[in-house]
Amino acid sequence: MDKDKLIAHLQGELEKEIGIRTIDAAELAWKTNRPQITDFYDPYEQKVARSVLSAFVEVNVLTFGGYRQAERARLVIYPQFFLTETIEPPVRILQARGNFNFVKVSHRDFLGSLMGLGIKREKIGDILCQDDGCQVVVASEITDYLLQHWNQVHQVSLSVSEIDPEQIAIAPERVKELKTTVASMRLDAIAASGFGTSRTKMVREIKNERVKVNWKTISNPSYEINQGDVISIRGRGRVVVEQITGNTKKGRIGLILKRMV
Repeated sequence: MDKDKLIAHLQGELEKEIGIRTIDAAELAWKTNRPQITDFYDPYEQKVARSVLSAFVEVNVLTFGGYRQAERARLVIYPQFFLTETIEPPVRILQARGNFNFVKVSHRDFLGSLMGLGIKREKIGDILCQDDGCQVVVASEITDYLLQHWNQVHQVSLSVSEIDPEQIAIAPERVKELKTTVASMRLDAIAASGFGTSRTKMVREIKNERVKVNWKTISNPSYEINQGDVISIRGRGRVVVEQITGNTKKGRIGLILKRMV
């Protein structure tokens, strides 16, 4: 099988690396008749992997993120006629609780404490922050290690236990609809409107690689945005370009944006 041909549509080192890993996993699943499991991928990376898998009629794929709305998930690539009922979910969920009355912690703090134990980001799924700690989806193979060794964040002691997927506390998303106009479909213009900030500040955020479009980091402020695109900034939610409503008399572009926080 010509790997170069299968990944010819991919761009950049990251996409090609994911593509090659996916091809190797698909071939191994078919040859050994055993499912192969990827690391956690964000939606952009999942899309890249699936674009390669579309060329393999011999295998199928399942997605496991711990809960239905999960952003990060592991893919299980399995032979076409494999019994899916025998596939065990490759993720488990941990509940970490502590006394955070006097210390404010965020998603970044919990992630940092996990990586401080030598855990790679690719083995960690979604982290759902709560007032008294967090819930985190992790790769099954590292769960026992974390139950023994993940015991603090910012000097605050943690009590960590495993919970069932049904116990995941998903905060309801707040959606705000915004009707606005922009001079062009540039990323900086639309993101500034959607997140309620100045275009100058948004350009700085984009150039500092803090902004993603469809979960892919974009550092070019003039990047062209299309209807349906999702613009996200860590810790500030995301904005969906719901609809392009047409041009105003002054030549500006009318948009309906939905901001989720």
